[in-house]
Amino acid sequence: EVQLVESGGGLVQTGGSLRLSCVASGFAFDDYAIGWFRQAPGKEREGVSCMHSGDGSIYYTDSVKGRFTISSDNAKNMVYLQMNSLKPEDTAVYYCAVDRSWYKALIGDFGSWGQGTQVTVSS
Repeated sequence: EVQLVESGGGLVQTGGSLRLSCVASGFAFDDYAIGWFRQAPGKEREGVSCMHSGDGSIYYTDSVKGRFTISSDNAKNMVYLQMNSLKPEDTAVYYCAVDRSWYKALIGDFGSWGQGTQVTVSS
């Protein structure tokens, strides 16, 4: 069973930083995409960033490029999302997620995800 547990959300002022962490377990895909999507109240799910386990490809949605950085520590089964220069429009619940399909991950359509962690950016 896939298990993904996020932590690190919180309340921060505009321009601040947060680091989200995710511990992942329970999947043994040869190749997979792991990353983050977010969902704000009344809005559709948005893929934020993902990375491919095989070739290390990394994707960021345009709105976070240059501000967010995804990374992993495979020895610890951890995935991180460093978020800098946060804006009020980044406010959402952030979910750590995994899928076998890179192409599904690119559009935020992951098959498995955690419980989410709230990120709130005040203006």
